[in-house]
Amino acid sequence: MFIEPNLKGEKRGWIEVICGSMFSGKTEELIRRLKRVKIANLKVEIFKPKIDIRYDEVKIVSHDTNSIHSTPVASSRQILEMVGDVDVVGIDEAQFFDEGITAVCQELALRGIRVIVAGLDMDFKGVPFGQMPSLMAVADYITKLHAICVKCGHIAHISYRTIAKEEQVLLGEKDVYEARCRVCARD
Repeated sequence: MFIEPNLKGEKRGWIEVICGSMFSGKTEELIRRLKRVKIANLKVEIFKPKIDIRYDEVKIVSHDTNSIHSTPVASSRQILEMVGDVDVVGIDEAQFFDEGITAVCQELALRGIRVIVAGLDMDFKGVPFGQMPSLMAVADYITKLHAICVKCGHIAHISYRTIAKEEQVLLGEKDVYEARCRVCARD
C-alpha cells in the first residue's frame, strides 16, 4: 500500500473498484486485499448491503467460501455514520447500494481513507448495474475481473440468468446464474 503525499504532508485516500461478472472472483479479490491490510496492522472496517444474505448475514463470503467479517448496512449513508478512525474501508456488492454510495466513497477518500469497493459492473441483461458506472468514473484504480464461460471456456463477462425472471435484483448463485461469454449469452 502506498499513501499519496501532498505538500502539507497529510495522507490522502483513494478509491479502488473491483468489478466484473458473477464468478469472476470480485469478492475473493476484495477479501484478499482486506486481509493484507489487516496483516499490515492497519485499521479497517468492512460493509455490505443488508439485503445480501446469500451465504451469511454478517460475513462477506466468496463463492469458494473464503470469508471476512463485515457490517451489514441498509443505506450508503450508514457507512459514513458508522465508520470510525480507520485507514481502509471495504465495501462489497456495491451495485445494491443507493445512489449515495459514490458520494460516500468520495467523502471517505477525502478523509484520507483507502476505499476498496467490489461489485457487478453489469446486470444479467448486460446493462450497467446500479451505481457501479458512477463509482468507476470516480475511482483512482479499477480492476476488471473475468470469469470463464461455462459453455465454451472463453473469457466470460456476463452473469447469465438461467431462470425466467425479469427483475434486475435477484439474489442467487449457481442455481440462478452462470458465467457466459458474449457469444454464448445469446443462446
